[in-house]
Amino acid sequence: MAKKRDRKTDAPTKDKSKAKPAGKRTWKLMDRAATVVGGALATRATAVAWRGLSGKQPPATGRHPDVSTREAVLWAIVGGSVTELVKTGIRRGTASYWVRSTGELPPGMKPLASQQPKETPSRKT
Repeated sequence: MAKKRDRKTDAPTKDKSKAKPAGKRTWKLMDRAATVVGGALATRATAVAWRGLSGKQPPATGRHPDVSTREAVLWAIVGGSVTELVKTGIRRGTASYWVRSTGELPPGMKPLASQQPKETPSRKT
């Protein structure tokens, strides 16, 4: 059976029925969406954590002269920690969903060295 050819370039046309799934693009979209959602949730979670720990509203900025150095440093520690925890949780959840849905790691993600099967040395007797 002859391949179909494009009339303008006389080159074989791509068979669209055999096109690759848009896995890489889908993963990039999911990963970026998870990052954006994680950032938005992290801001709220940080404010809630600060109110829970200090009983006060979070400082608007750590640079303001009316905010004590101690409070600014604690705000940076709480804010950074909570932000990274939320973002990590959301991005790991997204990757886990991908693995459950496709049965494979997301594009560009390699298996960890500790999870690869180890070769057992053969015994010579």
